[in-house]
Amino acid sequence: MIRMTLDEIAAITGGHLVNADPAATVTGGVEYDTRALLPGGLFVAFAGEKVDGHDFAAGAIAAGATGVLGTRDTGQPGIVVDDPLRALAALAAVVVTRLPDLVVVGLTGSSGKTTTKDYIGQLLAHLGETVAPAGSLNNELGFPYTVLKATPATRFLVLEMGARGIGHIRYLTDMARPRIGVVLNVGAAHIGEFGSVEGTAQAKGELVEALDDTGVAILNADDPLVSAMAARTGARVVLVGEAAAATVRAEDVTLDDRGRAAYTLVTTSGSAPVRLAVTGRHQVGNTLAAAAVALEAGMGPAAVAAALGEVGIVSGRRMDVFDRADGVTVIDDSYNANPSSTAAALRALAAMGEGRRTIAVLGFMAELGEHEISGHQEVGRLAAELGVDRLVAVAGDAAPILQGAATVPAFKGEAVLAADQAEAVALLRDDLQPGDVVLVKGSRYRTWEVADALRADAATEEVSP
Repeated sequence: MIRMTLDEIAAITGGHLVNADPAATVTGGVEYDTRALLPGGLFVAFAGEKVDGHDFAAGAIAAGATGVLGTRDTGQPGIVVDDPLRALAALAAVVVTRLPDLVVVGLTGSSGKTTTKDYIGQLLAHLGETVAPAGSLNNELGFPYTVLKATPATRFLVLEMGARGIGHIRYLTDMARPRIGVVLNVGAAHIGEFGSVEGTAQAKGELVEALDDTGVAILNADDPLVSAMAARTGARVVLVGEAAAATVRAEDVTLDDRGRAAYTLVTTSGSAPVRLAVTGRHQVGNTLAAAAVALEAGMGPAAVAAALGEVGIVSGRRMDVFDRADGVTVIDDSYNANPSSTAAALRALAAMGEGRRTIAVLGFMAELGEHEISGHQEVGRLAAELGVDRLVAVAGDAAPILQGAATVPAFKGEAVLAADQAEAVALLRDDLQPGDVVLVKGSRYRTWEVADALRADAATEEVSP
């Protein structure tokens, strides 16, 4: 964060100082986990249901924090506010205004946000200091937390924006108005909250509405609901995708035996070959969006293409592919899931598993509302149509996946329901063969335990005599 006195922070947040020297200066970062605190930082105390951050105030000061921002006097130097989240938002908004040369990049979409944010961050780092921390820091807490990592040396600030309702993205853009806005796609993620994909599009489009006429809206030409957002912004529009209308376009897409794409990057200022090191046909769209941002920031097509070939996985459990010593390949995409992202992962499994046995371990997909059963059935049908050899649905809520697979007459694979993650792991251990390709995907309902068990088995094999 930029340097600020506790007195300044109190004025910005509407709080009042307690036990503190008004001139004491915050020179480090803002953290809500004392384990991440550095000397000179500001500790933010949240009163959670299970853990009260105020109980760690003394430890934060002992670790070198300048002050504590919370809702009550802890006896430590600090600032008392009514709402720490609102206080962080106010603080973040001021930080952005004090960094006039900062280029703020905002992105949203139903799937691929975090991965694409990571790609953008890796590309922009070639041009200057970039803030794009790992993970999905895209809500009312993670967003200002990311903004507050910017310093006077920061040239680019890449911000992921999530939404579970109308007005959520507008709240975030009011805090840090982007100069470049990226909308990846509109799908069924959180459809239980939005009610329809049209409602999702209405919410996601708040990002491009926040851009002024000096800004740039980067929109997916392959998604009609996204490309239609061009009418909702006064910014210059750049279309990306494989459609002929895209000005940043991929042509001649091919996949290798690891499911990694190669294509020709076509731009208005030239073309260049791209060969990705990340798995999945859907990465073409993600990397095109990142390329468009980098081109707007001043990179040339050849430099962008070369840099795209070097981007890798930064945030965990997102198309993380690893090979075990026994010849089994695992695709750990277990961080989260919705019908669109699961479909992309299944297609990646099919591409990588051509000529090999494929196994899909799929968990529950959350926040689908009235579409919960049909959404699960949809991915089950796709798995069967793609010819997955073994389909394992984890826990009862995921059972409609198997119902969907059963509707495909040509499906010759095995479909089983595992009662829980432990049973899924046991099923795999009894059956895995050299050469198998296993996909693990779910909505953070502990499906990741399956991927972790497969990784742990691999580690054990490597150290066994």
